[in-house]
Amino acid sequence: MNNRRLTIILGPTAVGKTDYAIDYALRVGSPVVSCDSRQIFRELNIGVARPSAEQLARVRHYFIATNSVTEYYTAGRYELEALELLSSLFEEHEEIVMCGGSGLYIDALCNGLDDFPEADQSLREELSARLRAEGVDSLRKELLRLDPESYHTIDIANGQRVVRALEVTISTGRPYSSFKTSPKKKRDFEIVKIGLTRDREVLYSRINQRVDQMMDEGLVDEARSVLPYRDMPALNTVGYKELFEYFDGSIPLEEAVRLIKRNTRHYAKRQLTWWGRDSSIRWISLSS
Repeated sequence: MNNRRLTIILGPTAVGKTDYAIDYALRVGSPVVSCDSRQIFRELNIGVARPSAEQLARVRHYFIATNSVTEYYTAGRYELEALELLSSLFEEHEEIVMCGGSGLYIDALCNGLDDFPEADQSLREELSARLRAEGVDSLRKELLRLDPESYHTIDIANGQRVVRALEVTISTGRPYSSFKTSPKKKRDFEIVKIGLTRDREVLYSRINQRVDQMMDEGLVDEARSVLPYRDMPALNTVGYKELFEYFDGSIPLEEAVRLIKRNTRHYAKRQLTWWGRDSSIRWISLSS
């Protein structure tokens, strides 16, 4: 009988996943496998709320600061690498704890991704340049013309998602949506999902406090250190892109901080919307 279980601690940003996952992992004797699409990058620390040195010392973590922002890292690659890691960890543990807020990465690990073609880097760079020069609306209109199904199903507010959909559609001559037909993949372990929530006002207050703390800890200097890589997908991230605008002289620092708080709140709302379609999640409301 297969008793192997993957317990995934998920929830919106700033809800308290890291501490909860560490405490849970200590109870069951498991390491923590991160499922965060930004904490995986070693150059990003303050702005992605990477676990502290003390937290990392309490429990062995995986997929924290293992890659560079100069690399293209995808959910598909995470799926393969995480499955390989889990296979190894299950030799020593019956239950493994995973923690993260990246819905696409969690879906990739649990259900598998469709077999999309490899990235066409030259076309992606061309579309990314258009995104910067023309804004996302121009690319959205082109996507609506070429692949209306994707236009109505993907997050068209996310410029990188629009770029990827157009890249696949143009490079293959097939709509991006036509690739999304693979059946859900079977995993040889049980998957349990625990979702953490808080009252909205409490969550938003925690987000605002976290941003203030990030600024005090040196987020401006961290963002400046990765400015040369601002065109990489890893840097299309709340907390960095607003400060890049500040560095450009487009907005004052106070406005950048206000936008980071606002955009982080919007991101938390999108995370909850994403998981709202997953009836398998057991939700736990945390006290303030």
